[in-house]
Amino acid sequence: MLELYFFPSPNGMKLAIMLEETGLPYRICEVDITRGEQFDPAYLELNPNNKVPTIKDTDNGMVIFESGAELVYLAEKSGKFYSSDPATRMDILQWLFWQVGSLGPMGGQAHHFRAYASEKVPYGIKRYTDEMNRLYGVMNKQLAKREFLAGEYSIADIASWPWVLSHERQGQDLADFPNVERWFNAIGARPAVKQAMKLKPERKADKEAYKFLYGQTADAVDQHTHAREKTDE
Repeated sequence: MLELYFFPSPNGMKLAIMLEETGLPYRICEVDITRGEQFDPAYLELNPNNKVPTIKDTDNGMVIFESGAELVYLAEKSGKFYSSDPATRMDILQWLFWQVGSLGPMGGQAHHFRAYASEKVPYGIKRYTDEMNRLYGVMNKQLAKREFLAGEYSIADIASWPWVLSHERQGQDLADFPNVERWFNAIGARPAVKQAMKLKPERKADKEAYKFLYGQTADAVDQHTHAREKTDE
């Protein structure tokens, strides 16, 4: 059995989609990051980076954090959406790393400056909106040559799709990227993706959530953790 420590963020949805696609048995362990549960000492034992998602494999006791590593683990465990061929596997990995190093972080910054920042910062808005536009262009050119990012449907697509789900919040119009739009709609129509999307209710971050989601420093993390320890006493 796999335990998915989960919040319905784009990175959380990667793992929910992968688990539905593979059919591996799992259960959800929700971590409400809007209320500071990512700072619980017990959770930090699983994920020292105080982020979601995290996977625990109760079959062997393994715990994996960082969504890209988790996708590789599940692909190897299930034998699906990966490859035993070295060249194909490297192709999948380079697009997976592209997502975790570029599409996700730049998307997160676009979301922050466009929707969540406490003050309007025009330079930040333009900087990250433009960078997301560039990244969508990279995808669009790749998908002009292939049905999916690395040829066949793979963990590279599963990693990227939840970030494209928020394209409007990133200031992007899929009509400007027809190959991305075709790819996005094809993945969204998959039964496993539809099932996983049932785990993603609309959530709004209130003032309490901002305390835990933004402006974190090493000292702030320690303070949140100590506060959770006192709550658990």
